[in-house]
Amino acid sequence: MKLKKLSLLAGTLALTLIATPFAVQAQSNPPLPQPGQKLPERGPFKHLNLTSEQKAKMKEIQTNTRAQIDAILTTEQKNQLKTAMEKRKAQRQQGPQGQEQRREGRGKKGDIFASLNLTETQKKRIKQIKESSKQQINAVLTPQQQAQMQQRREEMRSRRQQRNPQ
Repeated sequence: MKLKKLSLLAGTLALTLIATPFAVQAQSNPPLPQPGQKLPERGPFKHLNLTSEQKAKMKEIQTNTRAQIDAILTTEQKNQLKTAMEKRKAQRQQGPQGQEQRREGRGKKGDIFASLNLTETQKKRIKQIKESSKQQINAVLTPQQQAQMQQRREEMRSRRQQRNPQ
């Protein structure tokens, strides 16, 4: 009888030791959504409680902005941009270590376009496109959402200055 209890206890202990790392990993990695399930919102708009109509307009604005910027870039610059974005995505997936590498590899303002050797004309045009996009986004948002967005920008600016005092 004692041998049965002892082997049962040993088996339970072994199972617990084996299962613990999997349980910890499951807690640290959020589950992936199933097909057809809504993806978690990311980016600067996630806290704004956008309506589905606003989300559709935002997506359209972002798509148009990307297309306009792509039209300005040379083929070589597009390839560099694609490589830089893939590298950034891989670093994000690495977690905190990747974030540190990303900070070290950033340009002056952390802009991914800094490494593309843009001409002055390209820089001006991209700045105009980004400003136009910002105005279009503000036109979609309610005054309350605009205030929330401005507050988040200020918070991010403040955090950036605390991390990188000049």
